[in-house]
Amino acid sequence: MSFSKAAEELNVTPAALSYQIKSLEDHLGAPLFRRLNRAVELTEAGEMLAAGVGPAFAALQNSWREVRRRADSPLLVVTAGPAITAKWLAPNLYTFAAAHPEIDLRLTASLNLLDLDRDGIDVAIRFGPVRQMPGSYVQPIIDEWVTPMMRPDLAASLNGPEDLRDMMLLHQEDISRIEPDVSWSTWFRAAGLGDAPPVGPRFSQSDHAIDAAILGGGVVLGRISLTANDLKAGRLVAPFPTALSLQSQTRLVCREGKQDTPSIRTFIDWIVELTQIDQAFAENRTFVAASDVAGR
Repeated sequence: MSFSKAAEELNVTPAALSYQIKSLEDHLGAPLFRRLNRAVELTEAGEMLAAGVGPAFAALQNSWREVRRRADSPLLVVTAGPAITAKWLAPNLYTFAAAHPEIDLRLTASLNLLDLDRDGIDVAIRFGPVRQMPGSYVQPIIDEWVTPMMRPDLAASLNGPEDLRDMMLLHQEDISRIEPDVSWSTWFRAAGLGDAPPVGPRFSQSDHAIDAAILGGGVVLGRISLTANDLKAGRLVAPFPTALSLQSQTRLVCREGKQDTPSIRTFIDWIVELTQIDQAFAENRTFVAASDVAGR
């Protein structure tokens, strides 16, 4: 509410500012200010215009700052679900940061539905059914499968998969909701053991069930993307060959046409190399499609 301060902010003379305001009012056909002796105040039309123009100028300034920041330092914003962030992505990111210190990596753990442009996301890593995503580049990175996993000392006490009936089975609500059903009963049927015992603690998130298994709390039906680091470190073992292959997969998503920008391509190549190392855990396993045994 000060023409002189507005002129100073815009680096123009007060006379030039007054001329621009008069031109704007002529264009709109309505006055925007009431000129008082020592002050100005908005008219009704001015208040309406300010309410819409203010956020628009704020968005313009934010976009300008974002472009300037990216020009100064390559910024890469990556989002993934909380479980895969905690169990797979974050523990491996030190290798990416060490190899590419020039890239300013920002990691956000979220399962929210995203608009990549609106939310300022460069790359999203998502787990779910295979589907078309118009306007997006989609690269499958992990063909998901699950198999019983437990601490090495618990595995040493088992003679075969039938002994799992006497073990504490950890149930995961997030994978049991996958279509087709991925549950202990599905794996038991795939292994020729009939239905699984229904008892055992239930977890809403798979990473919590995995952590419980690492602490010796039972046996988890481990998803390979979430357990690869624990298998490599020896915190978990997967002693039985039978594994359920899933129709859902873990995939990388970015805006169509952005996949070959330098920072995104560097991240994609790193992810692909990382998943190739983890594929060694699939060797010597007998894969059964969950869709073939679910609900049998």
